[in-house]
Amino acid sequence: MPGFTVAIVGRPNVGKSTLFNRLLEQRKAIVDDQSGVTRDRQYGVAEWTGKVFNVIDTGGFVSRSEDVFEKEIRKQVHIAVDEADLILFVCDTITGITNQDEDMADVLRRSSKPVLLVVNKVDNGERALQATEFYSLGFDNTFFLSSISGSGTGELLDEVVKHIEEDIPVEVTDNEGNPLPKFAIIGQPNAGKSTLLNALVNQERTIVSDIAGTTRDTIHTHYKLFGKEFVLIDTAGIRKKKNVHEDLEFYSVIRAIKAMDESDVCMLLVDAQQGLTAQDISIFSLATRKGKGIVVLVNKWDLVEKATNTARDYEKDMKQRLAPFTDVPVIFVSAKDKTRIFQAMEKALEVYDNRSRRIPTSQLNEIMLKEIEQFSPGMTRGYNIKIKFVQQVPTAVPSFAFFANYPDAVKESYRHYLENKIREHFNFSGVPVRIFIRKK
Repeated sequence: MPGFTVAIVGRPNVGKSTLFNRLLEQRKAIVDDQSGVTRDRQYGVAEWTGKVFNVIDTGGFVSRSEDVFEKEIRKQVHIAVDEADLILFVCDTITGITNQDEDMADVLRRSSKPVLLVVNKVDNGERALQATEFYSLGFDNTFFLSSISGSGTGELLDEVVKHIEEDIPVEVTDNEGNPLPKFAIIGQPNAGKSTLLNALVNQERTIVSDIAGTTRDTIHTHYKLFGKEFVLIDTAGIRKKKNVHEDLEFYSVIRAIKAMDESDVCMLLVDAQQGLTAQDISIFSLATRKGKGIVVLVNKWDLVEKATNTARDYEKDMKQRLAPFTDVPVIFVSAKDKTRIFQAMEKALEVYDNRSRRIPTSQLNEIMLKEIEQFSPGMTRGYNIKIKFVQQVPTAVPSFAFFANYPDAVKESYRHYLENKIREHFNFSGVPVRIFIRKK
């Protein structure tokens, strides 16, 4: 199912973030490390028995006053319940059931979403006995576990993946039956997504049809533009819900994650006056981890006072904050004035082509083995590390396997060197590149 999303809710200090990290580590243990991506605390991707799902931690909203806190947590829970496909409600066996737990249980009982009650910090027999009081909250599925040690998380994950149905995504094809590129416009609520969509939609002749999205509340619109065809995933024109205005940021992130799952290329819209926010960087790093193509559009550029090198300096500062993945196109647009918006679409199509680029093995070896000769991977335990062969792996995200005699001894910095050389010789602008070192 594209974009199956699990939200972790609960009051402070019950171990939500520890559980979040534990679920993400399960994926880390199964899948090769992706180089150069810092794991973000709040949003991540987990995998269990071959099924992949999004995890959102709603924690971190601690405030001084209990009343203010309850208002905050309720706000988060309402949005999470509304938007996620499954809720993990985390409690703490040491403190037992509190008033806040009961209030939250009340909110969750009224929702139609599946809820798994997770009683945390159950790491000995005495606590397992204490934890039985949580059955009184009345949830069908209750799991006793310890996030720190990981005991009990396997059973929880087994239950989570039972809820993930295999969906066949909607494929829109051209006249020859080839799937069309899918672009998602993502970004903060005030960045101008709706304006950009309207600027494109107003070209009436370009719209072919509206296709209902595979994910609730996204619309796929099929465009034909100057001989180019693509599908635009619209997350901006979504109906407002009564409690959404209270925490637009959190709400928009869940929506962005869902749109991201369905797309090939993400167009991250940044408000030129606000600049790149922490939320934008989180969404950017998540799109990178998901292996999506990325184009950054700096919108409302018409409102920025400019000197000779304003755009150059703005782009340089932005890329420093997006490091280490900086090989990303940045385009300065004004959706309101329709400035450079078609150039942005051209660039997105170019990134789509880069993402599907395949390099012949002979060409790859001819170029990369020379670069390896110029700068060798070094030594380990008195032996030279040798890389004798490289090939592109047949995956959706450009991935390259380098075969070495001592793969575990190849340093992270050398992986970066290999990636940089691949980017230097072949155009993978806007696309994450994955490097694997394997035993020859």
